[in-house]
Amino acid sequence: MAAEVTVVHPLRERYWLHAILLLATILTTLTVGAGMQFNFQNNFAAYSADEHAAPFFPWQWVLHHPARLLLGIPFSSTLLLILLCHEMGHYLYCLRYRVWASLPYFIPFPSLAGTMGAFIRIRSAIRSRAALFDIGIAGPIAGFIPALAALFVGLSLSKPSAGFLVPPDIEFGHPFIFDAAQHVLAALRHTPLYLLPLHRVYLHPIAFAAWVGMVVTSLNLLPGGQLDGGHIIYAVFPRGHRWITLLTVAVLIPLGLQSVGWWIWAVILLATGRRHPPVPSWPGLDGKRRLLALLMVFVLLATLTPVPVVGMGAADLFPALFARRQKSN
Repeated sequence: MAAEVTVVHPLRERYWLHAILLLATILTTLTVGAGMQFNFQNNFAAYSADEHAAPFFPWQWVLHHPARLLLGIPFSSTLLLILLCHEMGHYLYCLRYRVWASLPYFIPFPSLAGTMGAFIRIRSAIRSRAALFDIGIAGPIAGFIPALAALFVGLSLSKPSAGFLVPPDIEFGHPFIFDAAQHVLAALRHTPLYLLPLHRVYLHPIAFAAWVGMVVTSLNLLPGGQLDGGHIIYAVFPRGHRWITLLTVAVLIPLGLQSVGWWIWAVILLATGRRHPPVPSWPGLDGKRRLLALLMVFVLLATLTPVPVVGMGAADLFPALFARRQKSN
């Protein structure tokens, strides 16, 4: 008796959707970048309430003079290149291992960066731990390299902070790699700018694009769930994936006291970390891949920003709750 065979035809790629999302993201990042570049050139804080400065997400400001969008090219092109390299790293390794995956979906959003990032959808099983490892790690590596280059270029174009008449509405913390890059530039150039603490340096929009790229890299490398770091952990140590996810959540909870965004990521890890898509346990990984996984730990630590946005701690957002606790103590 002949066996019944079911043929599953892949869905047709919706190229029009990818194109629309990419064009929309180009527009939103150009808008944000134009405002940042204008404020940088005129010594206003990047995000300022000064009436003469470009406002946050200045779409009306751009609409009145569309040529202003050209100011946003340095920021937009740098950021989109970093995001594209990250996602294409995943995508190209999916092609190499014949894993069915979508092209990148970019997410336009009127945020501080003009986007919520990008992602690809993996629609078929990954058939080995080596394939899972390579697909998972290719994105962070491919995105980190242009982000690192943008960091040095952006710091080279930065300048000492001016005495702003109106204080900035938003202040940012810096990844550890920013301090390291500044020390390297100080040793190479002996310029007074690189001897200043980072909070006294006005970052060029290209440097801010590098900041976003570093934050994206560190978030994706968090060791747990179904993030890139979670895929790497599962490929290296499948049995320990769940426990390492829980350990990561335990670390993120106290970090959330300084920046509540870490609590959101803790919830994401808990929601996605219970069950990782199964991958055959044999064969295991070779020594080179395990060494590369260790290197990614250093990349995670270098790109980590414990307080991405100053003033977003639990005590800042819930002052009444913490005031009661202090009174009770």
